[in-house]
Amino acid sequence: MYRSHNCGELNASHINTEVTLAGWVQKSRDKGFMNWVDLRDRYGITQLIFDESRTEKSVFELAKTLGREFVIQVKGTVIEREAKNKNIPTGEVEILVSELTILNAALTPPFTIEDETDGGEDIRMKYRYLDIRRNPVKNSLLFRHKVAMEVRKYLSDLDFCEVETPYLIKSTPEGARDFVVPSRMNEGQFYALPQSPQTFKQLLMVGGMDKYFQIVKCFRDEDLRADRQPEFTQIDCEMAFVEQEDILNIFEGLTRHLLKEIKGVEVEKFPRITYDYAMKTYGNDKPDIRFGMQFGELNAVAQHKEFPVFNTAELVVGIAVPGAGNYTRKEIDGLIDWVKRPQVGASGMVYVKCNEDGTLKSSVDKFYDQDDLTNWAKATQAQAGDMIFVLSGPADKTRAQLSALRMELATRLGLRKADEFAPLWVVDFPLLEFDEESGRYHAMHHPFTSPKPEDIRLLETEPGKVRANAYDMVLNGNEIGGGSIRIHDKATQELMFKYLGFTPEEAKAQFGFLMDAFQFGAPPHGGLAFGLDRLVAILGGQETIRDFIAFPKNNSGRDVMIDAPSTIDESQLKELHIQLNQ
Repeated sequence: MYRSHNCGELNASHINTEVTLAGWVQKSRDKGFMNWVDLRDRYGITQLIFDESRTEKSVFELAKTLGREFVIQVKGTVIEREAKNKNIPTGEVEILVSELTILNAALTPPFTIEDETDGGEDIRMKYRYLDIRRNPVKNSLLFRHKVAMEVRKYLSDLDFCEVETPYLIKSTPEGARDFVVPSRMNEGQFYALPQSPQTFKQLLMVGGMDKYFQIVKCFRDEDLRADRQPEFTQIDCEMAFVEQEDILNIFEGLTRHLLKEIKGVEVEKFPRITYDYAMKTYGNDKPDIRFGMQFGELNAVAQHKEFPVFNTAELVVGIAVPGAGNYTRKEIDGLIDWVKRPQVGASGMVYVKCNEDGTLKSSVDKFYDQDDLTNWAKATQAQAGDMIFVLSGPADKTRAQLSALRMELATRLGLRKADEFAPLWVVDFPLLEFDEESGRYHAMHHPFTSPKPEDIRLLETEPGKVRANAYDMVLNGNEIGGGSIRIHDKATQELMFKYLGFTPEEAKAQFGFLMDAFQFGAPPHGGLAFGLDRLVAILGGQETIRDFIAFPKNNSGRDVMIDAPSTIDESQLKELHIQLNQ
């Protein structure tokens, strides 16, 4: 064996035990007559000691040649450490080395393998295999494993069956661009990598599997940001003979289980709010409810005065920021500049200081008196010492701008606490959303989402008002999961394709296999998919998913470690019948 113990398990109970360890050299301290080496593996660090008076000369001299990240094996005796280190589990002991073998010498790494490293993100991405040796990344991957195991345990205990579905599938329109794979054996034809296993899990329900889950890779060729990768992982689930309430209860249970087992946090309440309420109250469909600052609509109390900016606006809306009444003019101007940035896009902002003596002072005192401003304070639930910020303009755009400001202020005020968890369900999403560019409606979720039965009559006259049997779980301002009750009969599915602009021929070409399956006794079914990467990051108290993925891509979708994507040989292109436009 290369090792009898790992580098994180030895303690005072092992004193006088002969052991064999193997790992990487973290660092060494050569005092001439004494040499200490910290040996690291996945489990921890153990200090080695080479003593000129007690260590064989050849071993002592060899120890002086060790550099950072050398891979070594040692044999020796566990002894009590004179200068104990209470910060590590092995800090009471060290190994008096009798044998040393260099298993592999190492170049000096391009950054220090320490918790607080001197390596920037780009260099650490290029040498990701070295970055994984650092505790923050290593522990993030172990944390992800723990979450995945708890998911499998919870679902398996409820009789869910894990089934794998194909990666080489047919290209279907699901919102984002597909990654396509040319077929050598079928000239001019392509597979697509799945954006989700959606149709396959529905077919598993037709097949009678009843309760399916899979922790599965999905692929979307879209622009990236901190919480997106071109390949990502879903906890994908589907159930037969269920209604929406059954699904919400099961996955509320899963989330409650994960919070308790992983974080030691018990959450009993999972509020449910409608999509319309979320948009009007928080400006987005994934609200962070760890803090207040709910929207107050001010049209009725701010228009019809002499202030043309508000009078011509579709929406006037504000939030009360707790304790911000003492903001300086410089701080206020800074926030006005912040909302004017292109990323937010506001043209300006009105503010009202709620003074401790009950008076109100605004940037538009010329147009509004104390009674007017008192009505603003009531609408936004402002208290003495607060500050009210008001935006106006087109309704959807203004809500999005105020939502961005709300989140920014919450971050600055320390209201988004990583160790506080506030889950909720958002339900009753629109079935369809209108796309200005194409001039037609698209499915907000996907084409297989069932409309509310009572709203089907509106498809012909007011398609934008049709609600879907769809739901999202939101945790701390992040959508961590979403799903729907599916359409399970051919007639309703054909109707849905019609209103999405598919001709019967196009629908058959794209989804004929699913429509055919529905004719052989498809059960009522529905499901949900959690984004594992995002869920793990939130549970781990982080904003970005990257450190919870072993080998992530950068913001350009590149793996800079292996230099992918890259060109391929001309002979491969010829074999695939592909000619590049140069």
